[in-house]
Amino acid sequence: MSQHETEVLVVGAGQAGVAMSEHLGARGIPHLVLERHRIAERWRTGRWDSLVANGPAWHDRFPGMEFADVDPDGFASKEQVADYFADYAEKIGAPIRCGVDVRSVRKNAGRPGFRVETSDGVIDARYVVAATGPFQTPVIPPVVPADADVTQLHSSSYRNPQQLPEGAVLVVGAGSSGVQIADELRRSGRQVHLSVGPHDRPPRRYRGRDFCWWLGVLNKWDAAAPPRGAEHVTIAVSGAQGGRTVDFRELAASGITLLGMTRSYADGRMHFADDLRQNIANGDANYLKMLDEADDYIERNGLDLPAEPQARTFGPDPDCVTDPIAELDLAAAGITSIIWATGFRPDYDWLQVGAFGEDGKPQHTRGVSAEPGIYFLGLPWLSRRGSSFIWGVWHDAAYVAEHIAIQRSYLSYRTEPTETTGAA
Repeated sequence: MSQHETEVLVVGAGQAGVAMSEHLGARGIPHLVLERHRIAERWRTGRWDSLVANGPAWHDRFPGMEFADVDPDGFASKEQVADYFADYAEKIGAPIRCGVDVRSVRKNAGRPGFRVETSDGVIDARYVVAATGPFQTPVIPPVVPADADVTQLHSSSYRNPQQLPEGAVLVVGAGSSGVQIADELRRSGRQVHLSVGPHDRPPRRYRGRDFCWWLGVLNKWDAAAPPRGAEHVTIAVSGAQGGRTVDFRELAASGITLLGMTRSYADGRMHFADDLRQNIANGDANYLKMLDEADDYIERNGLDLPAEPQARTFGPDPDCVTDPIAELDLAAAGITSIIWATGFRPDYDWLQVGAFGEDGKPQHTRGVSAEPGIYFLGLPWLSRRGSSFIWGVWHDAAYVAEHIAIQRSYLSYRTEPTETTGAA
């Protein structure tokens, strides 16, 4: 088995790994990036065919390069995003080796650094950056047995409507993935049921500015922690169809049946919480609060942005909200497929070091872990609200690279031992 050495090993060549390589290279720090597949592979094959970025091209990019083939106010397709990172890696000369799987990372015994076992040999690294991001292992709640007479798949395995058997579809989860998939299925002619849990529902655009711009000027991207009780609240926002505000009433009016949060399954029936009306009301409140803050900002700064009173007008509540469905006989409703848009959990089984708490979550401060020499990058709320977004991970990578540079300066310290003499 071959043996190699590098000062910094970066695991993962998605947006986090490419950003990390840029900042390490700018500081002259020797490093190597390993990727088990291709650069930004999850953008290519880990998402559905019609996916586009949730932020406009002027915002969802690195500072050093614009999208060459996307209008600044447009939303890049998943292939365009993947190509962007591959081109960026080439532009900065990132030392990336693809097709190499990292199998384990362990501390060296009696000396600094880590022994990294890979599918292509052993690497000795002084520092290791876990840049694999949060979307590692799909989470499907253990609600419906695998042997139930219905096709079940996670949103990460969904590609297009033709992939599913004929019949109606239940989509569980109303964040960005759930609402976009549900809408695509409805447009394809499917009967769709959408289970809606707690969520934030920002405006896509308001008074001529995208919500990414509003989050920026209102300092919301830099929030250091989510509001209390909102740690796991999803965001219902979409760049699909040119970018439109997600409106659950409009989805219902288009033919999608809304349901409360999925609770349980028994004897072919799915049971839902009586929380649909409240979840939608809370999403409305979040939406209106942002409009209020935007209006205040415009007035305070004297901006000439056109008023948009119609943005505060909601349509009538559909029957499925005023008379919510508590349980659903899947066969009677013709439902042959369930898509679980229920998120992911990280997978750090390969990182066998003391960087995790009792709950298995990484212990870190702005990506600097509890295990000296180990770093995390690309996680939600790593340092701020924007940390798991394209532009946010670039800024977090700068901080991690600077921390590594500082540690290197300590290790380079050399001094001659002081000679002492005994008293006569």
